[in-house]
Amino acid sequence: MAAIKQAVLEAEGMSGCEISQVYVGIAGGHIKGINSTGTVAVKDKEVRGSDVAEVLKLARAIALPAERHIVHVLPQEYKIDGQDGVREPLGMCGVRLEARVHIVTAAAAAMQNVIKCCTRCELEVLDIVLEPLASGEAVLEEDEKGLGVALVDIGGGTTDIAIFTEGSVAHTSVIPLGGYQITSDIAFGLRTPPHEAEKIKHQWGCALASMVGEDETIQVASVGGRAPRVLPRQVLCRDIIQPRIEEIFSFVKAEIARLGCDDLLASGAVITGGSTQLPGMAELGEDILGIPVRLGIPRGVGGLADVVKSPSFATSVGLVQYAANLQGSQMRDVSPPARGGLFGRFRRVISNAF
Repeated sequence: MAAIKQAVLEAEGMSGCEISQVYVGIAGGHIKGINSTGTVAVKDKEVRGSDVAEVLKLARAIALPAERHIVHVLPQEYKIDGQDGVREPLGMCGVRLEARVHIVTAAAAAMQNVIKCCTRCELEVLDIVLEPLASGEAVLEEDEKGLGVALVDIGGGTTDIAIFTEGSVAHTSVIPLGGYQITSDIAFGLRTPPHEAEKIKHQWGCALASMVGEDETIQVASVGGRAPRVLPRQVLCRDIIQPRIEEIFSFVKAEIARLGCDDLLASGAVITGGSTQLPGMAELGEDILGIPVRLGIPRGVGGLADVVKSPSFATSVGLVQYAANLQGSQMRDVSPPARGGLFGRFRRVISNAF
């Protein structure tokens, strides 16, 4: 909660606004994604908002354990009387409407903890958003989503994957490896405190050892009050950082193959997150994934562009853009089951408890 309070305090100071409502990102190994379908009869032979809401309600009617809750119901495509590839069915004529959706679920306890922390900081949670979905809002172009792209968000504790095809989310997945593991490897391998390892990673780290000169050295702080040591930078990059990043990208490649998306990524992959700022990340990603890879930097940013135009802020900027797009398009009026229902009741129960 201390981190939330500090972030809100700084945001209020920089913006001159009082913050009482928030959109919160969620990620972690407990996140699961599944595809589902629903079918309804069109009542008046013309698709209306109520028909869309009903078909999405049926699509989300899947059996879930009590300890899991739905975070998102993301429409992939609609079919009207067997005609597929429909992106916006409102106003179209037909008698049978089908929807194919991607459902994102999370552990109820994780959502509960997020809402509790915000509530105790006197903040109302308007919605919980999957972090790679938010990051995609900030760093992906529409043509990339249309042609097929893998968003790889390498965060602190996890690497989150979101596959976009034909303009919508096709799959989501989580790999339990991230930047913290790289820092831990450095601390263990160089026998230095974790906070020093984090500094070394950002100052001297490189994903490709071939980009580092053989004669380059780094100064490493020791533990227990011992004197600092001077070590070759190659030891840091070749023996510690590169093997771990290779492992992360290998898991990403295996996950893309498991999802059956190898041939669907015409736009390649976009990597984002704090750890992707290491030099050589995109090059190493291309070598292992075998597809074009670029670094995802938040776009469409006005104020504070010099600060937030960094992969580290992709999720934060994406959350703001997600909220703006949601309110601007009034999507809740069109498809309330996608963001209301269980989550709305769940949020109210938690809020009323505090």
